[in-house]
Amino acid sequence: MAVAENFVEAPDIAAPPEAPTAAHGELRPPVGVKFAYAFGQMIESGYLVVASFVFFYYTAVLGLSGTLVGTALAISMCLDALMDPLIGSISDNVRSRLGRRLPLMLIACPFVVLMLGMLFAPPAGLAPFLLFGWLVLAKMGLRGAASLYNLPYAALGAEMADGYVERASVVAYRAVAGIVIGVLITGLAYGYFFAGKGGLQVRDHYPAFGWSVAVLMVAGAAICCAGVWRYARRLPQPTTPPSPMLLGLFRELPEVFRNASFRTLFVSAVMFWVAAGVNGAFNNYAYVFVWKVRPERIQLISYAYFGGILFGVPVARALLNRLEKKTVILQGLALVLVCFLTLQVLRATGLFMLSGDAALPWLSGNAAIIGLGVGLLSVAYPAMMADAADEHEVLFGARREGLYFAGLGFAAKAASGLGQMAAGFALDALHFPKAAGGHAGAVVAEPVLRLLVLAWGPLAAIFAFAGAIALLPYAITRLRHHDIAAQVKTRRAAELSAARSS
Repeated sequence: MAVAENFVEAPDIAAPPEAPTAAHGELRPPVGVKFAYAFGQMIESGYLVVASFVFFYYTAVLGLSGTLVGTALAISMCLDALMDPLIGSISDNVRSRLGRRLPLMLIACPFVVLMLGMLFAPPAGLAPFLLFGWLVLAKMGLRGAASLYNLPYAALGAEMADGYVERASVVAYRAVAGIVIGVLITGLAYGYFFAGKGGLQVRDHYPAFGWSVAVLMVAGAAICCAGVWRYARRLPQPTTPPSPMLLGLFRELPEVFRNASFRTLFVSAVMFWVAAGVNGAFNNYAYVFVWKVRPERIQLISYAYFGGILFGVPVARALLNRLEKKTVILQGLALVLVCFLTLQVLRATGLFMLSGDAALPWLSGNAAIIGLGVGLLSVAYPAMMADAADEHEVLFGARREGLYFAGLGFAAKAASGLGQMAAGFALDALHFPKAAGGHAGAVVAEPVLRLLVLAWGPLAAIFAFAGAIALLPYAITRLRHHDIAAQVKTRRAAELSAARSS
C-alpha cells in the first residue's frame, strides 16, 4: 500500500476569509467561482465542435482517402492519449502558490491557438503523404495542448467540492457552459463560415473558421483562470515531496488500475467514445449526402442536440438526487442506443425516405434525444470518476485525481480516435465516391447511401451497448460513498493536525 500523503492548506496569500480548508467541513465553492470555472469548458467543448469537421474536411474537401484520414486521427489521438497519464501525474505533483492545477492550464493556452489554426490551414498542394503527416502532427499537437489544459481543469473541479451532490453541481455548471459554447461555435460555423453556396464543400472557408474559434477558446480559458485562482490556491495540497516524473508515473499507474471502480468506468467510457467516434465522423456525410440537408439547416440539428444536453443536465442532477449514478448512466446509454438505431434502420430499409427540409424535424428530434442521453452521461461519468478517486485515497492513501481524469480523457480520445479510424475504413469499404465531396449537389448511388447510414447508426450502437454492459459491475453506491467521504475527512483532519503540531 502506498504511503499516505499529508494535506495542509496552501500558503495564505491575502486570500478571502471564506476560502476553503480541509478542516472546515464540506467544500462548497461560491456560485461566482463555479460560474468562472465553467468558462474553462471553452477549450474542450470548442475542440469537440471543430473536431466534428475534421474528418469531412480532410476526406471530402481535401481528397485524402478515408483510410488515411481515419488512421491519422487514430494515431494522433492515441499518441496524445498516451501522454495523458504523464500530464495527470505532473498535475498531481505540481507545487506552487497558485495550487496544483492552474500553472499547467496557463501554459497550455497559446499552444491551443497555434495548433488549432494550423489544423484547418494546411499548405495548398501538399502530396497525400505530406497532408497525412500534417494532419497527424497538427491534430496531435492540438489535443496535447488541450489536454495540458483540460486534465488539470477537470481535476480542479473534483477538488473544488467533496460532497456527493455538490460535486455533481460543479460538473453541471461545466456541462451547461459546454452547451452554450457548443451552440455559439456551431452557429458561427454553419450560420457564418459555411453558409451560402458550396457550404461545407468549399476549402477556403476553413482557415478563418479554425483561427477564429481558437481565439474564442483561449479567451474562455483565461476568464476561468482569472476567476478561480483565489479559491484554487487555498485548496488542500500534498506536502510530501513530488514524485520523480517518469518513476512516479510508473508507480502510480498500476496503482490506479488496481481500483476496480476505475477499471469499470474506464472500459465503459472507452466503449461509449468508440461509438461516439464512429457516429460523429459520419455526421456531416449523412446530413449532406443521405438526408440532403443544406449547411445552414444542419445547425438546427446541432441546436436540437445541444438543447437536449441542456435539458439533460438538470434532469441528471434531479435523477442523481434520487437514483444511483450508475443507473443514470445506463439510462443515458439507452437513449443514445435507441436513437442510433431507429431512423437509420428505417432509412436503410426504405421505410423512411424523406430528405431536405421534410427530414429536418425527424433528424432534429433524434438529435435532441441523443443530446438528452449525453447530458446524463456528461454529469454522471465525471462525478463517478471523482467518487472513484475518493475511494482510491481510502484504499491506497494518496490522491490521484489527475491520473483518474487522465484515464477518463484517455478513454475519450483513444476510443474516439479508434472510432474515427473505423469510420475511415468503412468509408473506403463502402466505396464512397471521392469526387462527390468537392461538388455541391453531387448524387451518390442509393446502395452506397444505405451502407453509409448503417455505418453511421447501427455500427456505432454496437459499441454503445458494450459500454452499458461494461458498467454493470460498478459498486460505489450513495451509501458506499458516504462511508468513503467520512474516512477521507477523518484521515485529512488527522494529517492536518499532525502537520500543524510538527
